[in-house]
Amino acid sequence: MQEELDLTQVYQEALRAMTEVCERSGIEKGDIVVVGCSTSEIQGARIGTAGTLEVARAALRGLMEPVQSRGAHLAVQCCEHLNRALVLPRQALREQRLTEVCAEPWEHAGGSLATAYYRALEEPALAETIQAKAGLDIGDTLIGMHLQRVAVPLRLAQKTIGCAHLCAAMTRPALIGGERARYPQKIR
Repeated sequence: MQEELDLTQVYQEALRAMTEVCERSGIEKGDIVVVGCSTSEIQGARIGTAGTLEVARAALRGLMEPVQSRGAHLAVQCCEHLNRALVLPRQALREQRLTEVCAEPWEHAGGSLATAYYRALEEPALAETIQAKAGLDIGDTLIGMHLQRVAVPLRLAQKTIGCAHLCAAMTRPALIGGERARYPQKIR
């Protein structure tokens, strides 16, 4: 594990990564961006072993700014102890007509980032599942189930937050037909 983690650096790295995700995926008002995060991995520890709210709050500030500045919604994935439910503003839950589930994340069931976000929101809610336009996975937490089809990898300039590996994706509509498509000679 890293000796002393610079929380300002965590904030700045999260801000750079999320800004790039939002810019490159064309995030607009009303869109949802999903984040999965292991604060343990940010600190250089194995996922689920050393999470802290201090690290979560630093990362959360950087993650929220670019999303909120576009009028979009951040959704933070909980850990497997809450079946990867998502924390998001109640307004987003209503706008998107999502299925609400009942739980309150805390550090040991939900994860530190989900807990920090739940506590930071004026009206938090938990959704069972979403279909986000883009996502950022911090520390290999597996967010793919919450992305719209078709997910396309984004190779970010920012490769890590702290010690945690970053994986990002945007989505696009399915390509139906087009110049590469083949069709049967006989169409029924």
